[in-house]
Amino acid sequence: MSVGPGMYALLLVLFLSHGGACQRELSSRQDLHPLLQKMAEEIIEGSYLNALLDLTLFESSHVWTADLSHRVLAYLNSRNVAFTIPSLQAVMETHLEQYLYQPQKLLEDLRATDAQQFHTAMKCLLEDKWGHLDLEDIVINLGNIRDEALQSPGVNRSLFLITLERCFQVLNALECVEVLGRVLRGSSGSFLQPDITDRLPQDLHEDAFKNLSAVFKDLYDQTSAHTQRALYSWMTGILRTPFNVTDGSVSWVSAEKLWILGRYMVHLSFEEIMNISPIEIGLFISYDNATKQLDMVYDVTPELAQAFLERIRCSNFDMRNISTIHRLGLLVCFYDSLELLDATLAQVLLHQMLKCSRLRGFQAGIQKLKANLLDIATENQTLNETLGSLSDAVVGLSSTQLESLTSEAVHSAVSTLNQVTGWGRSQIIILSAKYLAQEKVLSFYDISQMGVLLAGVGTQAFYRMDHKDLWQVLRSPLSQDMSDLSPVQQQGVLSKLMEAEDGASGIVEVPRALFKEVSLYDLWKESRFNATVLKEKELRRSQALFLYELLEKTTERPEELLSAGQLVKGIQCSHIDAMSAHVFLALFQYFENNFSLLSPDQVNCLAWKYWEVSRSTMPPYLLATLPSRFLASVPPSRCVRFLISLGKKHLDTLVLDSDKRSLVIRKVEQCLDGVIADEYTVDIVGHLLCHLPAAFIERGISPRAWATALHGLRSCTVLRSDQKAAVRVRLLEQWGPPQNWTAETTKDLAPFLAFFSGDELHTVATKFPEILQQTASKMVGMLLPKEFLWAVFESVQNSSNESPSFHPTFGCHEVVTPSSDDIFKLAEANACWDPEVLLCMEEDTFIRNVELLGAVKGFSRPQLMALKEKAIQVWDLPSCWKEYHIVSLGRIALSLSESELEQLDLSSIDTVASLGLQTEWTPGQAKSILQAFLEDSGYGIQDLKSFHLVGLGSTLCAMDPTEIPLIKTSEFRAVVARIGTLLCSTSVLAGFKKKAEVVFGRPTEWTSSILQELGTIAAGVSKAELRMLDKELMPYFHPSAIRCLPGEVFKELSTEQIASLGPQNAAFVTNSQRLQLSSAQLQSLQRALDGAKTHSWPTEPLSSSPTWPASTGSPTGEPASQALWLGCPLLLLMAEAWCQWPV
Repeated sequence: MSVGPGMYALLLVLFLSHGGACQRELSSRQDLHPLLQKMAEEIIEGSYLNALLDLTLFESSHVWTADLSHRVLAYLNSRNVAFTIPSLQAVMETHLEQYLYQPQKLLEDLRATDAQQFHTAMKCLLEDKWGHLDLEDIVINLGNIRDEALQSPGVNRSLFLITLERCFQVLNALECVEVLGRVLRGSSGSFLQPDITDRLPQDLHEDAFKNLSAVFKDLYDQTSAHTQRALYSWMTGILRTPFNVTDGSVSWVSAEKLWILGRYMVHLSFEEIMNISPIEIGLFISYDNATKQLDMVYDVTPELAQAFLERIRCSNFDMRNISTIHRLGLLVCFYDSLELLDATLAQVLLHQMLKCSRLRGFQAGIQKLKANLLDIATENQTLNETLGSLSDAVVGLSSTQLESLTSEAVHSAVSTLNQVTGWGRSQIIILSAKYLAQEKVLSFYDISQMGVLLAGVGTQAFYRMDHKDLWQVLRSPLSQDMSDLSPVQQQGVLSKLMEAEDGASGIVEVPRALFKEVSLYDLWKESRFNATVLKEKELRRSQALFLYELLEKTTERPEELLSAGQLVKGIQCSHIDAMSAHVFLALFQYFENNFSLLSPDQVNCLAWKYWEVSRSTMPPYLLATLPSRFLASVPPSRCVRFLISLGKKHLDTLVLDSDKRSLVIRKVEQCLDGVIADEYTVDIVGHLLCHLPAAFIERGISPRAWATALHGLRSCTVLRSDQKAAVRVRLLEQWGPPQNWTAETTKDLAPFLAFFSGDELHTVATKFPEILQQTASKMVGMLLPKEFLWAVFESVQNSSNESPSFHPTFGCHEVVTPSSDDIFKLAEANACWDPEVLLCMEEDTFIRNVELLGAVKGFSRPQLMALKEKAIQVWDLPSCWKEYHIVSLGRIALSLSESELEQLDLSSIDTVASLGLQTEWTPGQAKSILQAFLEDSGYGIQDLKSFHLVGLGSTLCAMDPTEIPLIKTSEFRAVVARIGTLLCSTSVLAGFKKKAEVVFGRPTEWTSSILQELGTIAAGVSKAELRMLDKELMPYFHPSAIRCLPGEVFKELSTEQIASLGPQNAAFVTNSQRLQLSSAQLQSLQRALDGAKTHSWPTEPLSSSPTWPASTGSPTGEPASQALWLGCPLLLLMAEAWCQWPV
């Protein structure tokens, strides 16, 4: 809860009246309890935290009575305290707020507490019984204070450090370990740096050591590899001494110590594992919780896993016993006793290997093991007979093997197949077709059995379903599977529902996953909407705009709308403007809670409103959305709160314009005084780390702060090339060249490896190929530097254990062809294969890996052409290809010529939709796809259903504008929003705009929700139509529509219209559009980019400077200073005391 200056005055009034009327003269001079006397002295000295701790301790063992206030008063009176109430309020606020904005002060003050006070502070953190401080009719919730403190990075850091420094001297070790656990679990893991082990006690007794080890095990994934190694060394330093050898073994590792190590057991050396006594490893495997522990060793290496398996084999456990296999956890992923395995055991192993996808790396080896086990499991049996017992190894079956399955086999195995993850799209299509081969119409029962295979059902099959069966699906838990369907499939379902007589009336029952596909037109026909119904729905912005406007007229409590899930997307500036100051401030937390749903324009409106009604309590991050002069006006005294507030947001979504972002960052640098000096400052800066200039990263982050800053930089999704270069320089300064790196260093630097040069990466590829390959496997689908890809390629080539394969085809005799293992490991680095090598690939290798190859972003045109030729070699001419062949091609399909595209069987709209996932088609190719679909399906333009329009996607842009009127209005209006995502030519967009007029009327009749629904279609307006649009509608153009407007049309906007675009749409104005604008229009555009007022508040001159009130109250919308609440009981005492001073 946040407390503003007005609230402090109210608290003081309440405190003044506490216990009856204030007395002007103190009549009693009774002795004061020593603890309260000490507290009063601390109040006089300004040591408010110490005073609170003494008060808390006193209250824990005494009943607070009204006369105690009089006794405190007597003491203060005798000490001639000369405060006034306003001055005390100011001093208290200033001093206690420092704990939030300067958490180092909390650390200093806790260091200055005496042993009894520190003990009380730790107890408050530790024990729930200290949840409330009850002073007569005033109750202070210490539990909430504790919880909020543990969520504040800076405060949390101070509590962590002081606990390490003092707790073990004051409390017993078990209590201190519990405090550390609470503090660390509320942190990001960045507190745990390698040097932390120097501060950890070395003489913990057994229970405390086990508990602290458990805390470190829980935080394992949040800590760096160096820290993991340091904590392992600390743990083993204690575990090694003393130890008792009972069986002649020289190993210190016992079953119990393995259990204590938990996930840290993977840091044991190979030699230490091999020296473990067979008795001890046998005892460990016998533990009931051993399997759970082994299920979590995600970073175990093949070498260490084999060592553990060898020791288990040397104990009394039979590695071919089913019970033993069940106990192996993730070690089963490296099972190597394949000799003499029978089919039953192979099937058991395959089932246990379901968990192997959790391992970090080594997946290629696991796939190979599964393939070997698959061969054993199907030995002397057909694939049809064993299909249901092969677990997720079935994912490794090729399309040829899946095609050979019978429909009956798929039906029998569906309970296994429908739960398997990792299927390729083409595999799901084959299996779905097999399952439904004997079904004429899809039924509720069929859907209930299919699970993940449902995504392979054709859209036409959904459309042919009985609408009652469809409703039964949507009203059952099966509706969750609808989110896995493609847009064309979802539209097929909706289309069927809307055609039914009761379709429109059932819109409110459409589940969350499908609701966002409901058209604006269909929403108009439904009258049963309310905030409760919409709470769980996923909404497009156009839907939210309409529904908010609709419900706002009938709802007296706006909080009902703002708490209704995604409905907040629909609130307009006019709604915000109309709120009274009291209502706005009361409702602001709803906006905060749904901040990620708000557009930059909505945030800008909130900022202006807040500035107008309560600038003193305004969340500082909102200043970034206001004109830059507001940033410039932030005084140094407000810098820390500004940085904390802004650092919790993502600046690139808050401020879209790059120039404005640069101004914000300049202010950030100014507030930082050009340096991040320590870890506390990193906590304050938060996400702003990702936007600091390269020069600041290179020279402005101190060595002391660098480790914590690096932890923050790991989470940056996008860094500029100069920022990456600066990070690289710092890392080389810190760790030296890669020749000096250890495995831990390389793991910790994995997110940054793509920043390094080819020569540096060559060293990494040579020393740590597995780490490099694991890093690359996490970057699938990203466009990576060529140097990085070549390093990965080199590492795979050099570490390949397979003998070179040469294809016997003419021209391929001397070519070493890629294996499935190579292709799997390389991921995006497959872009490094020469085209001739790809063409010489073995047929089975191509069939098994075509989808993976089709997903590679970096393939060049010659490489794609080679893969297309390979497809023709394997599958024959394009005219022979089936749907699953076409779907599996991915980007490879881009190399098909126009004539080859026309040869494809494109009678299925799902096949066309899969081609539409690619965005690099030429106009000629798109035209060929459109024509092939119309010819193969037998449809004319006038026959197209709404789901056909969705499936055709970007190929609709290849339509002749004269054909657009032929589309049925009833089908078009159902998918306007989908068509509005297409980036078509101006003439085609103009054709769609004319079609939209049939549904929504002339542009002068369009509302904000209609304009948003139209998307890019709105870019088809003429010059005259654009000029006639109300300036209030400008923010509701979809940003992509702004970008699609031709420059000669865009320049027709008036200065008022341009100024009203809002910061989001202004950021989407292109350079070619800018070149067409006059100086006055450019000035208006700059106002929009800057976040100037565009709504109904009075226009403020650009030169006016914002002013700040003198108050320093905690900003609403950010965590209130816990220290202010800590001071409340002290304010109570002081208020009572001053009531009795003579006037």
